[in-house]
Amino acid sequence: MIIKPRTRGFICTTSHPEGCASQVHEQIKYVQANPEIKGPRNVLVIGASTGYGLASRIVAAFGAHANTVGVYRPSGGSEKRTASAGWYNSAAFEKAAEAAGLKSYSVTGDAFSSETKDKTIELIRTELGQVDLVIYSVASPRRIDPQTGELVNSVLKPIGNSFTNQTVNFHTGEVSQVTIEEATEQEVHDTVTVMGGDDWKLWIDGLRQAGVLADNATTIAYSYIGSEITQAIYRDGSIGQAKDHLEATALQMNDQLAIGGGRAYVCVSKALVTQSSSAIPVVPLYVSALYKVMKEKGLHEGCIEQTYRLFNERLYTDSGTPVDEKGRIRIDDWELREDVQAEVTQIWNQITTENIYELTDLKGYTREFFQLFGFESEGVDYDADINPDVQVPNSL
Repeated sequence: MIIKPRTRGFICTTSHPEGCASQVHEQIKYVQANPEIKGPRNVLVIGASTGYGLASRIVAAFGAHANTVGVYRPSGGSEKRTASAGWYNSAAFEKAAEAAGLKSYSVTGDAFSSETKDKTIELIRTELGQVDLVIYSVASPRRIDPQTGELVNSVLKPIGNSFTNQTVNFHTGEVSQVTIEEATEQEVHDTVTVMGGDDWKLWIDGLRQAGVLADNATTIAYSYIGSEITQAIYRDGSIGQAKDHLEATALQMNDQLAIGGGRAYVCVSKALVTQSSSAIPVVPLYVSALYKVMKEKGLHEGCIEQTYRLFNERLYTDSGTPVDEKGRIRIDDWELREDVQAEVTQIWNQITTENIYELTDLKGYTREFFQLFGFESEGVDYDADINPDVQVPNSL
């Protein structure tokens, strides 16, 4: 079939296997062009198919020559329907890792479920023995509580008051006002249940109890703080409560792991175009302004550049891992530079539908959005008839 992008709101309902593979190969080439990392040997990435999870797997494998296990949801295609972008990303990664002589395995399933955890633990025990790095990069709008069996949904809402600010339809460039009603106490509680640290801790506890987590293992979960522009909807909102819980969980686990020489961190990253961030009102407009400023200053990084810097300059250095006063690793330092934020705020106060393409990098934002799904990749023939039914090697 000939695959073209079809959008519904902030998601693309189709994805392109050749385009996704092209994006993965570009990330691999970036890592291989940089100095080798003296890092982990066996790595588990939970939420491995897109974004920071995928980038972490690529940096571990092609930067440190580590063996990897990736956990992600099953979402294969057929001759008449495309798979998810994450599925195609994983297929491309597995093929590249195999060609490089690296051990690489995919576990498909719900990362929140006990069944997926058990299957992953058994695979590690059989094929790798132990893992010395665990990346937790799960971004899901819902979770089935393993104790109650209840389906719990998260929300992206402010706390205490409703929130009004400007946002953009990044498909059309229309700037408008949006008002988001405040979250209820139950919604905040549910958001913490879905996106807080509970599941991350369940994974680490399960790996430790099964004896497949190395004594000196490191575990990382990704988070975000952001600027004053997005504070009300993000860090001060329902999702911020979940991130606070994630950070508290990291400190608790760090104390536990430190007994054997291990460590647990939350890594605060910069704002990027992701499927998750595209769904948050205000954020696409902020990111478009941020991209404009950071690109002009030569400071812009995507997922792969951020993740390589995390491994090379934060996690695996001779001088130890630098953290802030709350024990967090910060790779959002360039985004939150005073000069960067001052220019972003100046742009923010001037944006209209008429000048948005002049003042911001909305074109770059939109292009990156479609690249998440394998479109707008250079060198790909999007008029070619291809089979969307792609298999993932080494998949369980």
